[in-house]
Amino acid sequence: MNLKNHYWYFTSVLSPKFCDEIIENGKRNQEEFARTGGFKDKDLSKDQIKEIKKKRNSNIVWMNDQWIYKEILPYVHAANRNAGWNFNWDYSESCQFTKYNPGQYYGWHCDSWNEPYADKDNTDTFGKIRKLSVTCSLSDPSEYKGGELEFNFNDPEKTKKQNIRKCVEILPKGSICVFPSFVWHRVCPVKKGTRHSLVIWNLGESFK
Repeated sequence: MNLKNHYWYFTSVLSPKFCDEIIENGKRNQEEFARTGGFKDKDLSKDQIKEIKKKRNSNIVWMNDQWIYKEILPYVHAANRNAGWNFNWDYSESCQFTKYNPGQYYGWHCDSWNEPYADKDNTDTFGKIRKLSVTCSLSDPSEYKGGELEFNFNDPEKTKKQNIRKCVEILPKGSICVFPSFVWHRVCPVKKGTRHSLVIWNLGESFK
């Protein structure tokens, strides 16, 4: 799919109070080790944890509070329209609150899967795919170093030719970045401090 806009951003649109409330909510809940797709719903061995950390190393908390969706989803709709994607979507997965401590990161990946969700008992997701991803910056950039969100507009698994862009537009606290879920991206290693973010994946029927 050819894209005129690989991502769309809104700088400092979420209030500091809103961002701090999400962070405090995350701190009140039990963190879990962030997994990759092939290791979901499994008890992990030390070797499996080591394997995951080659690609991803962070701590997460799942959230589904309606006040979070109410604040953020209007920006997803606006980005979908303003960027010219006009994807049809109708469901948002649980919010993933992520904490990146020094040395933690998430390597090159895309959020979409090769096949639609196949659980027939889950009518919210069955037959749908991730279409739009949204990342919210919850920390002030003075609180950490590194941890930049970067995009690669080429597929790093298929070509060595890089087309990387650092998403500096969402460094300010309260900024939002929306992008098609098939776009490759990564979070660079945090060098100092802690970076907090919130991610939401938005689903719809498969592209025709």
